[in-house]
Amino acid sequence: MKRILITGGCGFVGATLATSFKTKYPDYHIIAFDNLKRRGSELNIPRLKAMGIEFVHGDIRNAEDFHDLPEVDLVIEAAAEPSVLAGLEGSTGYLLNTNLQGTIHCLEYARRSKAQFIFLSTSRIYPMTTIDQIRYREDATRFVLEENQTIPGVSPLGLSEQFPLEGSRSLYGASKLASELMVTEYDALLGVPAVINRCGVITGPYQMGKVDQGVVVLWVAKHFWNQKLGYFGYGGTGKQVRDMLHADDLFRLVDWQAHHLNEVRGQIFNAGGGPEVSVSLLELTALCEEITGNKIEIQRVAETRAADIPWYVTDNSKITKTMGWKPEKTPKDIIFDIYNWIRENESALKPILG
Repeated sequence: MKRILITGGCGFVGATLATSFKTKYPDYHIIAFDNLKRRGSELNIPRLKAMGIEFVHGDIRNAEDFHDLPEVDLVIEAAAEPSVLAGLEGSTGYLLNTNLQGTIHCLEYARRSKAQFIFLSTSRIYPMTTIDQIRYREDATRFVLEENQTIPGVSPLGLSEQFPLEGSRSLYGASKLASELMVTEYDALLGVPAVINRCGVITGPYQMGKVDQGVVVLWVAKHFWNQKLGYFGYGGTGKQVRDMLHADDLFRLVDWQAHHLNEVRGQIFNAGGGPEVSVSLLELTALCEEITGNKIEIQRVAETRAADIPWYVTDNSKITKTMGWKPEKTPKDIIFDIYNWIRENESALKPILG
């Protein structure tokens, strides 16, 4: 494994993977392929180039942008339109062309290169209509799962790969699930060795967080600069729960798969923080107050937004059993890392996050 192409390579996840691979394997040729659409992604170019990572300005929506790329040993597909609200108002074109057609272009490039393929999918492929039927109770600071559940694949450990797929999941989730199907077919029928990771909320330094994607960084940033936030939906309680996966923990997973892909070829894995690295918005607020020293005004809006869900935690049982992988970073570690990154880069980040 000497040559790796990472799509979305200047985005938060892609750049973290690129720099982590280059740090651990200095002789690897890493290509960061990105269209720079996400504001702030351009800030990663000097960091990547300083480490000897090649930047290619390209768009996975355009098959022609792959034609001049060299052959590689591995493609990591980390490019996406990641907003769960994408396409709900206005055109669906960018969402579908990126998340589905773009993945097909990446698969074709991997096929020509005879490369292996790691696909970063999302927990949002699980239907929100079914997640809404999960039994939970309201605790002091969060929604807590009840012991007795009638839906397969859900337990106090979280949602497993056996959770039903019937139902609506958002256009974003549908586009990623459609890509999963294509990845599976390219692996089984066209000889592209591939593995799929359904990731929970990925976060950490270098994420340009906003309301519809990257909420953990947004929460830290608003506390850092003493700005307003809001608890939206579910009575405005702030008790909705998500697990968090630090990008460094994701790298440890992808690194293992990159060097053992034939051992997990054709498989699908849930990968997230799990119950131990989950927080409600109320609990996230308390962590941000503790680490930043600031307490801010938070509006309470009872009405629930479209495509929102009250609870999602990843059951990592399969991936832990198969690879021995589990997250190491705690919620406090994650918030502290983000806070230090913002503090050390305040002037560059304030126009984007502030």
